[in-house]
Amino acid sequence: MPDILVSTIVFAAQTLSGLLQIYFWIVIIATLLTWVQPDPYNPIVRTLYAMTEPVFDFVREHLPVYFGGLDLSPIVVIIAIQFVQRVLIISLLRAITPAAVIYGS
Repeated sequence: MPDILVSTIVFAAQTLSGLLQIYFWIVIIATLLTWVQPDPYNPIVRTLYAMTEPVFDFVREHLPVYFGGLDLSPIVVIIAIQFVQRVLIISLLRAITPAAVIYGS
């Protein structure tokens, strides 16, 4: 495989992993905010909810994520993010080049 193609795939995988890591923290912060009841008109709060609620709604529509009155959709999203980062991206990098395995360690 040409080096430019390998470099492009590795860059795309690393970028995706970085974006997923940022989204992981957005999910954590949005979940914690539900415990403290912040001002719903705060632009930061509105942005966090706008970024997470569509994904949470998708999970809620397709999986039974309520247990004892608790919404477990953030946990499902976090598990999905971790799966993509630790299994799919690492497997892709290992398939492309053994040198990329260092990235996954």
